[in-house]
Formats: sequence, structure tokens, C-alpha cells
Amino acid sequence: MSLPTFTSATTAEDVAAAFAEQIRGKNVLVTGTSINGIGFEAARVLAKYANLVIITGYNSERLRLSEEAIKKEVPTANIRQLVLDLSSLAAVRKAAAEVNAYPEPLHVLIHNAAAGGGKFKLTADGFENQMATAHIGPFLLTKLLAPKLLATRSASYTPRVVMVSSEAHAFGSGVNLSTVAHPDPQKYTSSDGYFQAKSANILFASELTKRAEGKINAYSLHPGVIYTNIQQKEGTKDDLVAMGVLTPEGRPNSDAPYEWKTLGQGAATTVAAAFDTRLDTKPGSYLSDSVVANEKIAPHSSDPENASKLWTITEEIVGEKFTF
Repeated sequence: MSLPTFTSATTAEDVAAAFAEQIRGKNVLVTGTSINGIGFEAARVLAKYANLVIITGYNSERLRLSEEAIKKEVPTANIRQLVLDLSSLAAVRKAAAEVNAYPEPLHVLIHNAAAGGGKFKLTADGFENQMATAHIGPFLLTKLLAPKLLATRSASYTPRVVMVSSEAHAFGSGVNLSTVAHPDPQKYTSSDGYFQAKSANILFASELTKRAEGKINAYSLHPGVIYTNIQQKEGTKDDLVAMGVLTPEGRPNSDAPYEWKTLGQGAATTVAAAFDTRLDTKPGSYLSDSVVANEKIAPHSSDPENASKLWTITEEIVGEKFTF
């Protein structure tokens, strides 16, 4: 069977249809699945074929609405809701314990959730909110669910972890390793907090792949520029207006120097990272427009030393060694 060539116009529906046989029978967990987000869209198309799709979010009402919306379109969908607040280590541990009690193994873990920008905010654990939600929480969740992922490994299948990053990682100077565990409000700007969090996603995917030594394959990706629910949050909206991404009214700026994607096009790269069989030989890769684009990673986010140091710092933060 010849596989399609993916482009910026490819949708999540297209990718899922191309790999329907690979998705069948698989159990997938997607973080950040509120309606009108790319996590929701990825969950929606995967639910057409997957054995189980676990949707997560910190708001149980929004989770209920997401499940209803998916089942309205895909009545046969097997959806399970999981309340998960990635900004809290205690909440991550509680959610992981719940998943580990499920009878099913886990084939794919998709880290899509992100915190909106806005003013400097510390989490209950004392970490900067964007870094906690996009990196520290996902690191701990992956560590705690690793045995469930490893249980799906076979001669013909390698479990996957997917990190939804952004090309915006390149706008910053990379992760400031000195402020991951010890946030400094003096050094914080909302946009730089976002750039650092997205750099951390890329570093984590590459280091996870390296340390797993073929037992788990991880990928990071740029979904494209999409108008989603997170951009409508006040703090995030103000930043994007200031950067010219959104108009003063908070709508997509058609004069911006890039192409806007639909929700379906925006979720396509996530689905490709989770199931495209051509990626089996390219573990640790960064994707854009549903294809490998490692040349688009900024030097600070492809530096193996940075990746290793960030891993060690994060292990110290969560108080657990992540081994395989």
C-alpha cells in the first residue's frame, strides 16, 4: 500500500484514514481536549477507529461536553474522561494512579495541553505555570504511565509519546535551566514563558527517545497557526495582539506573514506523530505539516546537553528517577 504525501493542507481526518488499520485496537490518552482545540480534534478523529480514547482536562464539565460532542458524531466511540490538572504534581499523581488502574494498556500518550500566557503565576508547587503545565506535569505523567506504555511493546509495535510544541520555540533563547526549579518573576515575560515551555517539549521528546533505547519512541511537533480556544484567554489574547498574530479585536490577522490552518489541519500533525508508520525509523523527530522537519529546530532546542540537563533538573523537581 502506498502512503499519501502529507502537506500543510492535510487534515487530521486524512491522516487517521490513512492509518486506520494502525489505529484500530489502540488505546490513546490525549491531554487538553476542550471543544475548539486541536486536542479535541485529534481525539475526535482517533475515536472513529481506536479501541479507547482517554480525554483529559482540569474541568469536568468541559470534559463532559467534549465526550458528548464526539459521541454525537461517532456513536460507537469508546471515550473515557480523566480529570487532570497538569499544573499540580499531586493532581498528576492522582490521575496517573487512575489510569494505571484501568484494565487496558496504553499505546500512545499525546501531550497537547498548555497553559495560556498572561501574568507571572506560580503553581501550588512553586513553579512557573506555563513550564509546569507544558513540561513538568507531562514529564511526571509520562514517567508514571511508562510501565503501561511499555506493556504494549511487541516485535511489530513501539509505543509512542507525542509532544505538541510550536515553531515559536525558536523565537526565544531556549529553556533557562536556572529558572525551571526556581522561577524568577523579574526574568519572566508571558511570551518568553511560552517559548521556553515549547523548547522544553522538544528537548524532552529527544531525550526520552534517547534514554528509552527503542522501548518508547517520542516525537515533538509544530501544529501550525490555528485559531483555538486558548487564544481567546485574556492574557494570551493580549500577547498575540501585541505580536500582530491577532487583530486588536482578537481575531486572526490575515496580514500576518504565515498561513492560518483550520482546526482539522492543525490536528493533522498530532495524528501523524502518533500513528504514521514511516516515523518508526525516525524516533525523536520534530514534525511540521505532518512530516519530519528536524531542520526547523532551533540550535538551543536540539542541543543534547540542554536536553540531558533539563531531564536531570526535572527528575529532581518531581523527586523521582525516570528509568526504563
